[in-house]
Amino acid sequence: MERLKSSLLEYSISQLATEFGVTARTLRFYEDKGLLRPTRSGQSRIYSAADRARLRLILRGKRVGFTLDEIREMMDLETLDSGGFIHLNTTLKRFRARIIALKQQRSDIDLSIAELEAGCAWLDARLVDREPSEEIKQNAKAFEALALARLES
Repeated sequence: MERLKSSLLEYSISQLATEFGVTARTLRFYEDKGLLRPTRSGQSRIYSAADRARLRLILRGKRVGFTLDEIREMMDLETLDSGGFIHLNTTLKRFRARIIALKQQRSDIDLSIAELEAGCAWLDARLVDREPSEEIKQNAKAFEALALARLES
């Protein structure tokens, strides 16, 4: 019964990769970076519930733009400080700084979208209004007159 109970809290590399939609190579990379610490059973990696939780945090951190080094620092602080004041305060500061950066990116993206939409509107108008300019019309009339004069002579 005890072996069955512990196996419910253990995961293979393929189980975690499938669950989180990442590759086994990604999990090995995170292990090389010191972010995950699976145990070994022969050649097989055995991930614990703690590794699974760490992977969830890694992927969340990446999704909001933290680097792997920043994620590792926050996780290391949590380990050292056991969720105390230093860890919480440092993480809170990083989260707030990331929120500011993301809001600036969103503003930049909104401006870029507005510029592209204005460009599309201008191009759409050019496609609808295919009437030649007055200069082109005058040049065409002059050419036509010149051609007629040459044909008549």
